[in-house]
Amino acid sequence: MSDIDLLMQNARLRDEMEPFLDESVYLVDLDKMSVRHENEFLTSLLAWERAPVLPICQWFEPELTMPNHQLFSDTEVKHQLHQIIGRLYEKNILLLHTNHLSDRQLYCLIARDILPAQEKKVLLSGKFLKWQCLDIVEDEESWLRYYASKEERFLWAEETGLKLPPREEIPFPRKLPQHA
Repeated sequence: MSDIDLLMQNARLRDEMEPFLDESVYLVDLDKMSVRHENEFLTSLLAWERAPVLPICQWFEPELTMPNHQLFSDTEVKHQLHQIIGRLYEKNILLLHTNHLSDRQLYCLIARDILPAQEKKVLLSGKFLKWQCLDIVEDEESWLRYYASKEERFLWAEETGLKLPPREEIPFPRKLPQHA
């Protein structure tokens, strides 16, 4: 794209963004961005502002549903889970911190918490909704056992004065799709 095309796109994006402008936009110093980066930023903002809020299950056609996990053997749950994770990735949804959960537990978490969650459906290439499958506040011990770095563990112990739980290998290692 030529410099003139970038400037024309920038003017159009700024015009489209005008109804949505508030003080939060001014926290970003657009003057320090290249026109190309400013255009990417404004495109992301517009996509966010215009995106509908829907349960994640309704991001799919037909609506994504998950049968009751009790209907499946462990092997079938693993297969179903693999398919569901792939479908979520197609909609730019990444699952983080899943390796402390069995396949059945993760399957249930997706059905119970993720699919019904109301989220903005922003589908931009390279932009992902990252779903934390571990609440670091609610389940601090699992975070410390499986995911926290040495530095994070040290800082936690220093700040709280509490004894650290032992570091453990993740019980359910799995490879999930990740963005590049």
